[in-house]
Amino acid sequence: MFRTRRFHVILLGCIALAALTSTGAEKRAYVIQNARVYTMAAAGTLERASVMIQDGKIAAVGATVKAPAGAQIIDGKGLEVYPGMVNAAGNIGLTEISSVDVTNDSAEQGNYKPQLLAFSAIHPASEHIPVARANGITTCLSAPGGGVIAGQATLIHLDGWTADEMALMKSAGMVMTFPSLGGRRGFRGMGVARAPAPSFAEARRNYENQVRELTEWLERARHYGKARQADPATAADLQLEALVPVVEGRLPVFLIADSARDIRNAVEFAKKEKLKVVLYSGPEVVQTADLLKKENLPVIVGPVVRLPGREDDPYDAPFTVPRDLAKAGVKFAIASTGSSDIRNLPYEAGYAQGFGLSHEDALRSITRNPAEILGIGDKIGSIEAGKIADLVVTNGDLLEMRTQVRYVFIAGRPVSLETRHTRLYQQYMARP
Repeated sequence: MFRTRRFHVILLGCIALAALTSTGAEKRAYVIQNARVYTMAAAGTLERASVMIQDGKIAAVGATVKAPAGAQIIDGKGLEVYPGMVNAAGNIGLTEISSVDVTNDSAEQGNYKPQLLAFSAIHPASEHIPVARANGITTCLSAPGGGVIAGQATLIHLDGWTADEMALMKSAGMVMTFPSLGGRRGFRGMGVARAPAPSFAEARRNYENQVRELTEWLERARHYGKARQADPATAADLQLEALVPVVEGRLPVFLIADSARDIRNAVEFAKKEKLKVVLYSGPEVVQTADLLKKENLPVIVGPVVRLPGREDDPYDAPFTVPRDLAKAGVKFAIASTGSSDIRNLPYEAGYAQGFGLSHEDALRSITRNPAEILGIGDKIGSIEAGKIADLVVTNGDLLEMRTQVRYVFIAGRPVSLETRHTRLYQQYMARP
């Protein structure tokens, strides 16, 4: 009994010390001096500038920033400072090994699961989190999948002991896959299984039935919301309760549609139902760019580095999507969707630059644009006084594979760049 009590006292002491250390780190001031700063804001790119971090926020940025007493100085000579990158679509924290079912918690059975919250399944100890973080990704949208309404995505910082510490937005939006009239396309000959195509008449019937069913769910949510407002004693329904902010336009819908025809149908449906929509799509989205511009709908695209969707598409069709969207004036973000691939986000944008996207737009597509599209542009996505201090410090162009990340700050705190990769490297380098 004595030993047990002693262990508990020691454990509580360690927890208290860790809490004090964490609090001190968050309150400590840091100044990165004499660096090239890509603000992604009206100030543009600043040469030989400084960024001051205090109380978890960006306190000042510019050439005349003075370090407060006690601040830790980081010599930025020869270094570049960027906003922390934001990955706008993925399932990090929900899946570990895609081929091992017991390590996946990104999808549940059933077609309509609006009450499911990805936040409740986030695994803070995932090995993918430090790997993505070490490459400069500081914020990720982690979304559920499966069915027509998969559930609610969560927006997280890639640092924290618990999901609550990581969460920026526990519910960032509802994930919805719009019914397809033509079926999901895969590239033949590359191991992508595809069921035999139904006749057009059968596909049309299935499509109409699915759209009707989805419409009924939204209509039921509207009636339920009015009933609950009129009489709070109305029996609760968790599924309809979760859809109420969607039909009222308070919660965005991440609407997944692939083909140009499906995109047009999805946009028409969203307009009719008065939904606040962020479109997630593939290469055919460029065929609907004029419509998206007219309706002022933002788009999440990616990955850029992949095979064409059709056998007769140009080899570079996926690579040129960002360029064409930028030319059309459509706001877009580039995403790297696989949990283990999120670390490649800067290179996705780099490839897009290689195929015609400007360097400025490439950087914006993984920093400011996704932050604004996800509704948190007033807090992250650019280096401006008052915003959360999510920063990446590198020794070169962020989009170049040869560039090394030197420092990463999340919410004003420098985070470790150690990963399972670096630990194994050190372990085997020291092998006798």
